Amino acid sequence: MPLSTTANPNSVKPDGGPLPLAVTMGEPAGIGPEIILKAWDRRQEENLAPFVVLGAKDVLHQYAPDLPLVSVTSPRDCPAIFDKALPVLDLPCPSRITPGQPDKTSAPQVIDAIDRAVELVFAGEARAVVTAPIQKSVLYEAGFDCPGHTEYLARLCNAHTGKPHQAVMMLASTLTATDTLRVVPLTIHVPLKDVPALITAELLSQTLEILHMALHQDFALSSPRIAVAGLNPHAGEDGGLGQEEQDIILPTLNRLRRKGRILQGPLSADILFHANARKNYDAVLCMYHDQALIPLKTLDFEGGVNITLGLPIIRTSPDHGTALNIAGQNQANPQSFINALKMAELMAANRTMR
Repeated sequence: MPLSTTANPNSVKPDGGPLPLAVTMGEPAGIGPEIILKAWDRRQEENLAPFVVLGAKDVLHQYAPDLPLVSVTSPRDCPAIFDKALPVLDLPCPSRITPGQPDKTSAPQVIDAIDRAVELVFAGEARAVVTAPIQKSVLYEAGFDCPGHTEYLARLCNAHTGKPHQAVMMLASTLTATDTLRVVPLTIHVPLKDVPALITAELLSQTLEILHMALHQDFALSSPRIAVAGLNPHAGEDGGLGQEEQDIILPTLNRLRRKGRILQGPLSADILFHANARKNYDAVLCMYHDQALIPLKTLDFEGGVNITLGLPIIRTSPDHGTALNIAGQNQANPQSFINALKMAELMAANRTMR
């Protein structure tokens, strides 16, 4: 498939209808196949947009032999058949899959699905990528050299566009019809002892600008309001409990405020996440992983969505892992994956209108 240099700007087919979403199956021995199949089975009650699965058709059939699957050669065939069967762009696994027991021989297929999904968006064949969870340890064993999904997607986008992209992780949850919590960790998978040194004016500025743009472009917020948590207890107590707020965070926020950004903080993290506080912002930038993820997962453990900001494509994912301990047992809750599909569709629609 020829590569283009920019993602399709409109995400619509020539006949005016929306393009499908490109769904990667993820780790075939995990719960990815199950939640994909359950989502398709609930397509009408959840009002899901058409999607095509990039993965092994025989694995999907193994998990749900009674659900209709149809092989397709192009995502453009999907909308016409989606109501009656699940469209699959078949990428066979080299050996039979045993649920709960990953095999590194499937790693090339897992990576190929991600590669092809990104290519489909850049080629104007799909409107967004929704990824089921991968088992990173298996991919590492097979030679995968990226820390994770997000970094690999950024690398692919860099190759497609010839430009560097800073990927930013957002977790989002729609708690009620009028209450959505969006959190962004400034630092992610690093030891807590390393966090203070990683908080720089440059990283703060870049992350806040990417977040501001995403809230405007992908979530249709004309004047995004961003709350920023402090690093230390009570946001440093004016320097009494740490200097990061006074020396780095506050000066950076003030510079961005002069550019017109609507920023609150630095604020004590322990007052940011109750119901009344959530009314005052559209997203929270937190300083480290657990500061962001603990409140979101406490408020909505089953329904959160992982969103990658800062890329020229839209990518969402369920906010959970492969859950090998329950794979193949029909116990997986598909709600986070369903929400990821809906979020990708919403974001694509917002981009199309701009």
